Amino acid sequence: MNYGKKLALTALSTLALSGCYVVPAVNPDGSVAYHHYPLPPVGTIPGPGSAPFPHGPAMPTVLQARLYPANDLAARTGVLSGSVTNMMTGKGRFQIQIAGEILSGEATRVSNDERRGVASAFGSGGTSMSCEYQMNSPLQGAGTCTLSNGARYQAHIGN
Repeated sequence: MNYGKKLALTALSTLALSGCYVVPAVNPDGSVAYHHYPLPPVGTIPGPGSAPFPHGPAMPTVLQARLYPANDLAARTGVLSGSVTNMMTGKGRFQIQIAGEILSGEATRVSNDERRGVASAFGSGGTSMSCEYQMNSPLQGAGTCTLSNGARYQAHIGN
């Protein structure tokens, strides 16, 4: 066989196998078994029954939270800043600093409503905060928070 035909045959076999990858498995007798799984065409969107994250799960995103005083008790502390880490799973981590005390807790979406949620945080000095919020996207939302001393805040979430 001449060089041109060998090159063409090699190129053709490479092209024929380019849509597959090999995953080794073990047969009952302990020998290695190989199976091939075709890759989906580039740019396709998975349909029902396919993997929900074809390119891996969404990565957590840290969002800034700004809390503006909504009553006289809250006006004493002024505007507060914190963060919410959206885990993109319906859960998140919530952290805020108030008068030198760091409050940490979690945020959780309300059942049957992807946009609404509640958040709770607690500090080592005994201060706690509870919030209710509504997201208009995974990266932006608003709500209200109440501190254990009765201070109320309007919360704005997002960068």
